[in-house]
Amino acid sequence: MSRQASKNTACELAVRRLLHAAGLRYRIEYPVPGMARRRMDVAFTSVKVAVLIDGCFWHGCPQHATQPKSNAEWWRQKLDRNMTRDAETTEHLTSAGWEVLRFWEHEDPKDVALRVATVVELRKAQRGRGRNR
Repeated sequence: MSRQASKNTACELAVRRLLHAAGLRYRIEYPVPGMARRRMDVAFTSVKVAVLIDGCFWHGCPQHATQPKSNAEWWRQKLDRNMTRDAETTEHLTSAGWEVLRFWEHEDPKDVALRVATVVELRKAQRGRGRNR
């Protein structure tokens, strides 16, 4: 497991390249406020948009997740804990006013980047309208 990439995966890099090319600036591996040892893959801090790109195996993708046959019970517990932690993180960020966008690693980076850019621009517009009042 130590050789398994936990950050800067190919999918994350592809999405980040597209976001940067679109003129969006962001932070990477940004700590989740109030939660130790948890990070957002991409964070737009000024508009509170968190982007998390989950690996199919590690986070239980309904299409691609597999169940290891060796040490099956241990793996099941580990993967269940990962999914529980994902839900806790999403709930925590949402309650703190963040928009949480979760994607699977198998999703097309172009589609992911477009959806992220749309939400970021919408939040910027909403923030701008609030200042003019």
